[in-house]
Amino acid sequence: MNLLFIADPLEHFKTYKDTTFSMMREAQRRGHRIAACGPQDVHWQSGGVVQARVRPIQLTGRTPDWFAEEPAQDVALKDFGAVLMRKDPPFDAEYIYATHLLEQAEREGARVVNKPAALRNHPEKLAIMEWPQFIGPTLVTRSSDEIRRFHAQHQDIILKPLDGMGGMGIFRVKADALNLGSIIETLNAGGAQTVMVQRFLPEIAAGDKRILIIDGEPVPFVLARIPQGSEVRGNLAAGGKGVAQPITDSDRATAAAIGRVLAPRGLLLIGLDIIGTHVTEINVTSPTCFQEIHEQTGCDVPALFVDALERRVAGRS
Repeated sequence: MNLLFIADPLEHFKTYKDTTFSMMREAQRRGHRIAACGPQDVHWQSGGVVQARVRPIQLTGRTPDWFAEEPAQDVALKDFGAVLMRKDPPFDAEYIYATHLLEQAEREGARVVNKPAALRNHPEKLAIMEWPQFIGPTLVTRSSDEIRRFHAQHQDIILKPLDGMGGMGIFRVKADALNLGSIIETLNAGGAQTVMVQRFLPEIAAGDKRILIIDGEPVPFVLARIPQGSEVRGNLAAGGKGVAQPITDSDRATAAAIGRVLAPRGLLLIGLDIIGTHVTEINVTSPTCFQEIHEQTGCDVPALFVDALERRVAGRS
């Protein structure tokens, strides 16, 4: 099977931890052929079909020259066995335009994972609104007055932008409200941008758990991302320590309930974030942590994913 990965530049991959790389490696191990491109390489012209300028690659097993490539070529997306959309956030206008191009490719016969409409309809911060029974106190607003009222009620809060990743732009404000006004101004740009505000969850000390859901089924191990030192963020990109651990019965039930609904919508891979027992984000663009879980537990998450991908392409799920 020919697979196309739409991702960030290959030259920027940190292969020792990159989840997209682990998918590629497992796919190549099974004999699948691999090509890569960025969203900027996807194009369409009337009278034709959606194509991309792609780089056919072969993984070498070496570092840093971890791939060898053939000359770039234009290929119709429908001619691939599957197209994997793995572009990292931000979830901005260009990302949305890319989903429209991929949706057109679907109409022409392409198989895209995760499904473009589902990516567009489940922005990672806001997707939790569908699951109020699983989340802590949360506010989504542009209003500085609403944020101040939320803080007055809950005293200890987290503020974050809707388009961030890896812990970018996250602030904690305690009961003294120190710098709350400045933080609001920074995040909501004078009321022009929407902000998410959540009650601080002290359970973050035990880790922000990444729970992977593949084709509706929770992976049996999670990665608890534990803040280090004075840092409030557990994100690995913000210096958090990743500790793999068996999934709890409570987290499995929550993940299964969400997975049963979202998988049929075309979300083959989901990264659920839970602090304590509260869901804080539902990541669908490029969920990570495959390699960390595999290396620490032996649970072969890349193989579980490629199994599910092969079933999806074969029409068995």
